[in-house]
Amino acid sequence: MKKKFTDRLWQNIARIVLKNRITILGVILGITIFLSFQWKNLAMTYTEANLLPKKHIVNKQYQDFLDKFGEEGNLIVIGFKDDAFFTPKAFAAWNELMTGLKNSKEIDLVISLNDLKTLEKDTLAQKFKLVPFIDQTQTANPEYIQKIKFELFHNLPFYEGLLFNKESGSIRSAVYIKKNIVNTASRKTFILENLVPKIDKFEKTTGIDLRVSGMPYIRTINAENMKGEIGLFIGAALFITSLIFFLFFRSYRATFISICILIIGVMWSFGTLGLFHYKITILTAIIPPLIIVIGITNCIFLINKYQQEIKTHQNQAKALQRVISTIGVSTLMTNLTTAAGFATFMITGNDLLFEFGLVTSINVITVYLLTLVIVPIVYSFMDVPKEKHLKHLSKTYISALLNWVESVVKNNRKMIYIIYGLLLVFSVIGVSQMKVSGSLIGEMPKTASFFKDIIFFEKEFNGVMPLEIMVDTKHKKGVMKLSTMKKMDELQKTIAEIPELSKPVSVVNLVKYSKQAYYNGKPEYYELPTSQEQAFILSYAKNATKDTKTNLMKSYVDSTGRYARITTFMKDIGTQEMARVEKKLKAKIDKVFPKDRYEVTLTGKALVFQKGTSYLIDNLIESLIFAIFLIAGLMAYLFRSAKMVMASVITNVLPLCITSGLMGYFGIPLKPSTILVFSIAFGISVDNAIQFMAKYRHDLNLYNGKIKKSVFSALRETGISTFYTSIVLIVGFATFTLSSFSGTIALGGLISCTLMFAMFANLLVLPALVLTFEKKRTKKEDLEHTH
Repeated sequence: MKKKFTDRLWQNIARIVLKNRITILGVILGITIFLSFQWKNLAMTYTEANLLPKKHIVNKQYQDFLDKFGEEGNLIVIGFKDDAFFTPKAFAAWNELMTGLKNSKEIDLVISLNDLKTLEKDTLAQKFKLVPFIDQTQTANPEYIQKIKFELFHNLPFYEGLLFNKESGSIRSAVYIKKNIVNTASRKTFILENLVPKIDKFEKTTGIDLRVSGMPYIRTINAENMKGEIGLFIGAALFITSLIFFLFFRSYRATFISICILIIGVMWSFGTLGLFHYKITILTAIIPPLIIVIGITNCIFLINKYQQEIKTHQNQAKALQRVISTIGVSTLMTNLTTAAGFATFMITGNDLLFEFGLVTSINVITVYLLTLVIVPIVYSFMDVPKEKHLKHLSKTYISALLNWVESVVKNNRKMIYIIYGLLLVFSVIGVSQMKVSGSLIGEMPKTASFFKDIIFFEKEFNGVMPLEIMVDTKHKKGVMKLSTMKKMDELQKTIAEIPELSKPVSVVNLVKYSKQAYYNGKPEYYELPTSQEQAFILSYAKNATKDTKTNLMKSYVDSTGRYARITTFMKDIGTQEMARVEKKLKAKIDKVFPKDRYEVTLTGKALVFQKGTSYLIDNLIESLIFAIFLIAGLMAYLFRSAKMVMASVITNVLPLCITSGLMGYFGIPLKPSTILVFSIAFGISVDNAIQFMAKYRHDLNLYNGKIKKSVFSALRETGISTFYTSIVLIVGFATFTLSSFSGTIALGGLISCTLMFAMFANLLVLPALVLTFEKKRTKKEDLEHTH
């Protein structure tokens, strides 16, 4: 009864589509125009991807830190390692570069050798005053420049690790962008139109290779690389999928129809992003090529069915109606499972993945609807396909493949299960070797110039990723107590001993420098004052901060004097190493700072990202399990048979296991970009299983419940589409490996790998499992046949 109702429903849908062809095309045109207007809302993201939910404790702590001290990711570092710098010509060029940056409206502060300030004691006023380190009138004198070099490396320990590396001789300057523009389009304008040209000019003038880094710079250049890749992906995906489609069908018009559908799908995907006012991120950037790759499979199923129907009875009207009424149901289910795979990302609690999951799942369904109506409507205006267009249906290599598959399923089911078991064991061993990793810059292009600069700063200054420690003394002006200073100094010594972290900076450094200045700049006095010295040295320091326009302490102590900040930078060490560093720091903090008197928080972009990676991996594993159950539920509703659902799930879980195993063997870590693979691949690979099961169920009714006949009939008809769609998907996703982003390369390569195994699993394992699960009925059939 239910089946008759469903059949009638789809026949009515087919009738409505074919009767209202012009109206439907008009509606599609109207929606396309409307969504095209939404493109005006598209923009690249200027903020970093926060992988944690807003209410997560780590995010709250980070926000609390930002409320006290403002944006911490506003530092750009410019450095070099070249003795040619200490010459009048190079020094003049550096002076011009730094002065130009300092005068830019987007810059808050520049700390650089050319206008470095040093503390000097003013005995009469009982304060320290800031005096220039360099006398600009003498910089044309080569001997004076060499004197500066000596002074810098031997008498200014305050700036060691900040502005210079004493051992290697490398030097850098710190450029702080105004905090209110760090996450806006103004940052991009400043970096690309102001900073980069100035650096190029310096390099041409002096021949010194400058290294530039820091999160604002990295994010800007990275976004530009990402923007350039969107067009590449769309073009490559469209070209490759269309070419393979043409090679299979040998029909210009079928290929042209498919390209038109895919272009409309891409326009709608951009329009949906604009409609929701979502920014283009590294994830949303891959939605249009994803829609191309997924959309072409719908075209293959529908056009293949249409041509099969024409070959059978040469009746165009009947063929078009059957395309909608028979393939419509199974492709609806395949697209629902694919959409479900993407929709599960919406439950992770992460904004980035929510946007990706929502827009992709919506567009998977819309490109299905587009194909379902456009293919029959356009073909209804055309002549019946000629014999040459149908030749591919009886190609010898396809027939040979299907003959071999049928023979193996009939006669060698035990061998299929043995290979399945061996692959499973192989996978489990590989999975046991898998590592979890995630880093702020690990996903970025290794070939980009800024990546080499990151390596330079990691080697010379131990990294560019900020790690912050906020100390709450729980009392107003509690930071300036000597007991607090000593505790902070003890923690800073531990930080300095950790090779993955840079030299820390806090108010402690300034107080040490104050003592050095009090004793006439002698470097051996760069230490915390004793309790006897504390009163007068700190009074000097406080007087200095009252008078100077730039309060030296304001960046490291809040206005109440209750909160202090210790800043360090870290190398790109990945999640597991970061967890080890965090554990070491927390152990020291717990030992040094009594919890009843102090509250010490570890935070900063590096830590937030590491926590986000761990959180995301846990949630994506949950979403994968949810995707498997959701898709199994959809299939249970469609087939009403636990055995058939089990056969489909077992078949399509194997490719995921093999891919996991390969990741373990090849050392590809589990990280946000690679774990996305599994939900996407499962949602797509199960499509072929649904096509087979739908045809099998249809043929059971046709052949009066005969299992074997129905299995091999379904295998014959869906085998061609399974082969075609799998090849297109494998090569389509392989285009993602053209990316310069390692995460996107891994995503494309691993999905292609999973789908390749899924193709053979759906062609061999699935029909074999159906026959095994229905063993009693097939034996009965065999007995009846022999009698």
